[in-house]
This record gives sequence, C-alpha cells and structure tokens, in this order.
Amino acid sequence: MDFLKVSSKSSPASVAGAIAGMVKDGVPVNMQCVGAGAVNQAVKAMAIARGFLIPTGVDISCAPTFSDIEINGESRTAIRFAVYVHRLSAQSSAVASGDQVDVVA
Repeated sequence: MDFLKVSSKSSPASVAGAIAGMVKDGVPVNMQCVGAGAVNQAVKAMAIARGFLIPTGVDISCAPTFSDIEINGESRTAIRFAVYVHRLSAQSSAVASGDQVDVVA
C-alpha cells in the first residue's frame, strides 16, 4: 500500500490538494507521518481538503493507526491516517459546510 508521506515541512495546502485530487479520481488515500510536527501538518491538510471537497458533495474523515517502520536502519513509530470518503446529500452538504438548514419535524 502506498502512502502520502507527510513531514513537518510539508505544505498543508499542497497535501490537501493531493488528497482532494486522489479522492476525486477515486484513488484510496493513506497518509504516513513520523513526529508531532508531521501529524500536525497532516491534520491541517485534512481540514483544508474537507473545505475543497464539501462544495462538490463529498466529505472525508480519517482514522489514525500506529505502525512500526524502519528509517535508515532505525525503528520508528509512525502514525498512519486512512482517509474515508462520504457522499453527501443536498441537506447534509449544507450542514457540513455550515449553512443553516431548516428542519421540519
């Protein structure tokens, strides 16, 4: 499985563009981060990507997991984010984007 490797120096807007592009193309999205700074950039990228996608009727969420990896012969712990895609109805799209929705019970 391939991962978008996010570092503490990654641009959240660039990572968000990659996430949104992969989602639109129907490609599974997984990110891998090592370190708190990298996790911070990945979470910011997810928030930005949601902003790109919600107006198109698509929302995303993610689930983090730990993974032991090896970098330059050294064992490290990475956090991996699996990105899940959700198709929105017109009403849930408005709610997700913060628009006011009148609900009649």
